[in-house]
Amino acid sequence: MVELEFRKIFSGSLFEGEVKFMEPMSSHTSLRIGGNADIYALPADIPSLIGLLINLKNNGIPFIALGGGTNILVRDNGIEGAVISLKSFKNITRIKEDGDSVIIYTGSGVLLQRFITYCKENGYSGTEELAGIPGTIGGAIYGNAGSFGREIKDILYSIDIMNEAGLIKRFTTDSLNFGYRTSGINSGNIIIGAEIKLKKGDKEEITKNIENFLKIKKEKQPIWEPSAGCVFKNPPGFYAGQLIEEAGCKGLRVGDVEVSNLHANFFINRGRAKAADFLKLMEIVSYKVKKKTGLILEPEIKIIGRDEFVEG
Repeated sequence: MVELEFRKIFSGSLFEGEVKFMEPMSSHTSLRIGGNADIYALPADIPSLIGLLINLKNNGIPFIALGGGTNILVRDNGIEGAVISLKSFKNITRIKEDGDSVIIYTGSGVLLQRFITYCKENGYSGTEELAGIPGTIGGAIYGNAGSFGREIKDILYSIDIMNEAGLIKRFTTDSLNFGYRTSGINSGNIIIGAEIKLKKGDKEEITKNIENFLKIKKEKQPIWEPSAGCVFKNPPGFYAGQLIEEAGCKGLRVGDVEVSNLHANFFINRGRAKAADFLKLMEIVSYKVKKKTGLILEPEIKIIGRDEFVEG
């Protein structure tokens, strides 16, 4: 019955793309955890996205935009309303050159690592420190992803954002409230794409730097295992992973979720992990760190979805 009601939204519409109903989010998250989304929509272009948003709004259906499904935990009871995937927004275009600088436009659905490869192949410097970070450009911007002292905001020139009414506005980086692992962009808005300003550099040197950063990450982070990246934010002046390790949490396990023995701020899905187990492990780790240090860890991952089943 629910699926039939949702299907009515798309009947007769000009939507192009893919739509699935009661879609398991475990298939779309790096953690491989998550219940069903009522609607999973992958619009093919901007007109389809606009039409989708208007239809959702007219029918009172909430939505959430999804990038690469990294750095999020979807609850076991799934997501009410629609999940909108922006994977089709994957264009990369060089739009301006000025001396040793270049501005590249990239769609929000472009994988961050694909963009870094593009920059490497064309001799554009500025993204090297971001090597190894999973997910899409849009997700990286929304969470202001960063590593090795570099955040994505440092190379952003402007961002195209669509509001709930389907209207697109271009924002400069300075006009938004970027901070540690936050962009200040409202969750009801959708990042369409961004202009990124880079420097021209030597291809061999850029390649060498990327390889070096990746080598360091592979030695210190379990980036090859199913996780959501860093679970907790670093408290000012501290590293969350070190605090968790010193609290004796490495190897702790609830169900099939385990604190990594390589980097304690990564929780690994060792099999058929549940979101409830992940949340319980977060609670235990937070308690142990607070008991030992007095510090309260704040989640870096975004937790989404229904708290409980809604019957009817």
